[in-house]
Amino acid sequence: MPYVLQHIESEQIYTTTLVNHYGLAYYGVKFWHEQEEAKEHAFNFLESQAVQDPNSWQVIELEENEMKIGNVKLKNSPQWRLYWSSITRKAEARKLEN
Repeated sequence: MPYVLQHIESEQIYTTTLVNHYGLAYYGVKFWHEQEEAKEHAFNFLESQAVQDPNSWQVIELEENEMKIGNVKLKNSPQWRLYWSSITRKAEARKLEN
């Protein structure tokens, strides 16, 4: 199961430019395969990304297909943000205002 970062207040899922196993860059959900790994590395990762308040993010578990659907909704573009509702278990993508 993938473990991802979710902003506690806004429910935004942390997204960034990543590199897939083919060496190709894409814009998607930052994830870890193991919960322990996610919890161990999340804070330092957020600090390395210059996130203002790393403590305002939590590690949550998604089903792999839920994360993949979220990545599709991002359209490989940093103009989109992803939000996750734990109640409906659905992702919502919102385009940034210019």
